[in-house]
Amino acid sequence: MSLLNTILLEAGSGLAQAGGAVGAGLAALGAGVGIGQIGRGAVESIARQPEASGDIRANMILTAALVEGVALFGVIAGILAIVL
Repeated sequence: MSLLNTILLEAGSGLAQAGGAVGAGLAALGAGVGIGQIGRGAVESIARQPEASGDIRANMILTAALVEGVALFGVIAGILAIVL
């Protein structure tokens, strides 16, 4: 019975590490897509209203920073799942 428990614990540890790696990758991928969408929207908005480019740029940078912050938490959680 002890050998079976050891095998199950090792398998669970490997699954957690794989899940952490996949989670960290998905967080980074999601951040890239999100920031791409933000940039696309900002460029389209500036093309429509060039006089509002300063406000649009400021809002774009703020939103991109928020997306990066959330993605960073996801990557850190994924790395912690791998390590722990």
